[in-house]
Amino acid sequence: MKHLFARFASKTSEWAGKPAVFILALTVVIIWAMLGPFFDYSETWQLIINTGTTIITFLMVFVLQNAQTRDTRAIQAKLNEIILTSHAENRFIGIENLDEDELKHLDQLVAKAARGRADTEACSTSEAEKTEAPKKAEGRKRRVSGKPAKQR
Repeated sequence: MKHLFARFASKTSEWAGKPAVFILALTVVIIWAMLGPFFDYSETWQLIINTGTTIITFLMVFVLQNAQTRDTRAIQAKLNEIILTSHAENRFIGIENLDEDELKHLDQLVAKAARGRADTEACSTSEAEKTEAPKKAEGRKRRVSGKPAKQR
């Protein structure tokens, strides 16, 4: 039964996201609106659309939530695998279970580390440029004379 509902939820959410389904729903609303004058905009006429949309919305919330939860779990499993097989820190595995304050704190730590890494990369890049500058100048001298600098 569990797998049956999962398959049903996946297929329904896939189906509900198609443009044709939106057009179908829009057509139903337009037909309902056009029938208003024939029913003298009665309470029964209003009740039909209100009841229909409420029931569909109520059921779709559970179906779509099920599909979204499974998709999120699959993405988390993939991300965890990437973390485990890379040089990333393993402490990030399972952070989706942290509360809001813990996530904000972790986000601040990561942002701080990223700023520190950017500063370190900027310093190492400028140092590399300093050591590369004489090599580039030497290369230009070679191209101008056609001979390596040591042979001149």
